[in-house]
Amino acid sequence: MTVHFHEEDLPAGVLADGPVAVDTETMGLVTRRDRLCVVQISDGGPDEHLVRFNPGSSYDAPNLKAVLADPNRIKLYHFARFDLAAIEYYLGVMAAPVFCTKIASKLVRTYTDRHGLKNLVDELLGESISKQQQSSDWGGPVLSDAQRDYAASDVRFLHRMRDELILRLEREGRMEMAQACFDFLPTRSRLDIAGWEDRDIFSHE
Repeated sequence: MTVHFHEEDLPAGVLADGPVAVDTETMGLVTRRDRLCVVQISDGGPDEHLVRFNPGSSYDAPNLKAVLADPNRIKLYHFARFDLAAIEYYLGVMAAPVFCTKIASKLVRTYTDRHGLKNLVDELLGESISKQQQSSDWGGPVLSDAQRDYAASDVRFLHRMRDELILRLEREGRMEMAQACFDFLPTRSRLDIAGWEDRDIFSHE
């Protein structure tokens, strides 16, 4: 496997057709405050691509935007709600349709409260990933090899995890419910951007 690093845009033609796994790294967890620094993307093959945006970036990334906005490509995420908001806020495209492995996990792995990416990779695929670089400075002038490998690992396993989770969703009769949740995620992310990130508008309160 090879991790390819790009500045400000994805080169044209580097991804195969079909679903793509997507993740983001930002300066923090508040979308409107903490800028988008890196977008990771993988077509499920042996390579991962990282696109880094520098401070003051115009986020003019036509090749990357075309892939993310393509309505015929499913985008695979782990906790899509956050990534969708960051991508739309900074890149100006809604990166849907969506499959979210975290939501799928919560719908079928009801025997546990451990739904982190590391937990899923371990249980579903029998592999391990390091989360050591999860809290690090993604906006610095140089990304270390450890940071690059961490970022790549966030998309490296999503295609295989999706296959396993679909089997479990179908087995438990919850695929239709999961799809309805995935379809709502663009609206949920827009509610976050608009200021309802800490409010459940469906609750009685």
